[in-house]
Amino acid sequence: MADLATLPTPCLLLDEPRMTANIARIHGRLAGTGVSYRAHLKTAKSVEVARRQMAGPQGPAMVSTLKEAEIFADAGVADLTYGVGIAPDKLERVRALRARGVDLGMILDSVEQAEAVAAASTPDLPLAALIEIDADGHRSGVKPDDAGLLRAIAAALAPRAELRGVLTHAGESYFAKGQAALEAAAEGERLAVVGAAALLREAGHPCPVVSVGSTPTLMGATSVEGLTEFRAGVCVFFDLFQAGVGVCSPDEIALSVLTEVIGHQKDKGWTITDAGWMAMSRDRGTAAQAVDQGYGLVCDLAGRPIPDLVVVGANQEHGIVAQRAGAPYPAPDLPIGTRLRILPNHACATGAQYDRYEVVGPEGWRASWPRFSGW
Repeated sequence: MADLATLPTPCLLLDEPRMTANIARIHGRLAGTGVSYRAHLKTAKSVEVARRQMAGPQGPAMVSTLKEAEIFADAGVADLTYGVGIAPDKLERVRALRARGVDLGMILDSVEQAEAVAAASTPDLPLAALIEIDADGHRSGVKPDDAGLLRAIAAALAPRAELRGVLTHAGESYFAKGQAALEAAAEGERLAVVGAAALLREAGHPCPVVSVGSTPTLMGATSVEGLTEFRAGVCVFFDLFQAGVGVCSPDEIALSVLTEVIGHQKDKGWTITDAGWMAMSRDRGTAAQAVDQGYGLVCDLAGRPIPDLVVVGANQEHGIVAQRAGAPYPAPDLPIGTRLRILPNHACATGAQYDRYEVVGPEGWRASWPRFSGW
């Protein structure tokens, strides 16, 4: 049986008890509200994780690639939303999934996309779409008060395709500072889609789904009035960026990278590991936060953070570990062969470097769970 002393490094560790607690927290946030949880599977990219994350074996779930939709459909997930604006050349793959009995909805924010979806629909195989709403100027979507465009998109879908509802993602919530800002972001997200849904309904267009979602707004929401579903995914694992936003603590982060010390530059105070940016990703999202975590926060083999020890630099296969600037004590002595765990800045980006999770619990290594990538 493998253990943390013999697993090849670098590898991706998944702390199953932490993940289980995080999933329970997600479902607990929405329990009794009448709002469903649509599990976003883009971070997990794993059937084993998805089965634990979703409310039921068939979903509901959200994906960010059609490959995810196809793999999860193979695993029996039948209620899916594809959460990236649809391009016409992807519609044949959407049709193929729906022909298999997968209730796959897609999102769009233009009349041109709606016309393509309608043209690809047939009486025996109508396609379904949600209108993406721009809640905060972050990325894509229709302004929530643009009644003309909302209704034009709805009209372009009808009668061949199904207007399923409205959906938004408050991306600016990732830059919220403090609980009041999180609550404001969540409320702005809610009001944006509820208002857009009202404009569509006033014009006689059905809008059964009113969907919001991000990890910060799920954790910050104080009202769910008018909503039908919440989507979030990174909250299954959390990461240092989310800890910096204030929605988790480092000891709730379920993902880490197992690495090994391979050298030193003692005059610089550096310890060199075999986990560079290929193992951690190049994501430096915490650099703009109050606490810069470098390329990751260093923990001992039990997963306990070592005070003020971070990955301060990274080459392709080399990680440079050192004390955070201004630390009041010297770096610990970490001989060659010492094994460490690194908490990641961004769970999605770090996870994408690996083809499996090495699942661990209090007793050590438990199993390997496959994960996948691609579009």
